[in-house]
Amino acid sequence: MRKNEFFLVYALLLAAQCVICNYFYLTPYVSLSLLPVMVLCLPIRISSALAMVIAFATGLAVDALSEGLLGLNALALVPVALARDGILSLLFGRELFARKEDFTVHKNGLGPVTLAIILSQALFLAVYIWADGAGMRPFWFNFARWAASLAAGTALSLIVVPALAPDTRK
Repeated sequence: MRKNEFFLVYALLLAAQCVICNYFYLTPYVSLSLLPVMVLCLPIRISSALAMVIAFATGLAVDALSEGLLGLNALALVPVALARDGILSLLFGRELFARKEDFTVHKNGLGPVTLAIILSQALFLAVYIWADGAGMRPFWFNFARWAASLAAGTALSLIVVPALAPDTRK
C-alpha cells in the first residue's frame, strides 16, 4: 500500500472512531476503539518516536471531536505506539524490521495478527479504563469493562485490519 493510500484509510478510520464515540454507546461495560489497531498498523518504516507523536495527535483529535475527557485517548494510545515495535518483533520476528516490510494477515497468519491486536487493545484499554475510572470505580467493574471492551474491540479490529494492512501481492 502506498503511503498516501494508508494515511487516507487512517483518516477515514479516525472519522469512523469519532462516529463510534459519539453515536454507538452500547453499555457502560463496552468501550469500542479502533485506535490501537490503527497505531499497530502504522508502516514499519515509521520510528517509535514518530509513532508516539502520531498516536498522541490521533488520540487528541478523537478526544476533541467526540465526547469525553480531553487527553484520555491520547494518554492511552501513546503506550501502544511505544510497545508497537516490541509486539511486532515478538510475534513476527526481527526480519520484519530488517526488510522494512509491513505485516499482513495473509502473509503472517490470522493467529499472530489476532494476538498482536489483542495485546495492543489490552494495553490501550488498561490505561484508558484506569484513567477514566480515576480510582472511583470498583475493581470488578473495571475488570468486566476491560474484558468486554477487549472482546468487542478485537472483533471490530479484525474487521478493519485488512484495510490497514492489505495483502500487497494482489
